[in-house]
Amino acid sequence: MIGAIIMGILAGFIASKLTSGSGKGLIVDLFLGLIGGSVGGWLFRFFGFQATGGVLGQLVCAVVGASVVLWFYNKLK
Repeated sequence: MIGAIIMGILAGFIASKLTSGSGKGLIVDLFLGLIGGSVGGWLFRFFGFQATGGVLGQLVCAVVGASVVLWFYNKLK
């Protein structure tokens, strides 16, 4: 559980940096990372990929998902 939260914070922070150049804050980054992990997992399965590679593979999957969530968030804002 603690590992998933840390992974979510890290993924949300990385996605925020990639899309807007700055983090959105700890809570928003955590939320983006946790939701992004789910979205990324779904997207990877939808396109026929598996998030293999241990922690690094899961982080890449979560960052991709968080970037997609953040992109939609910025479009709605």
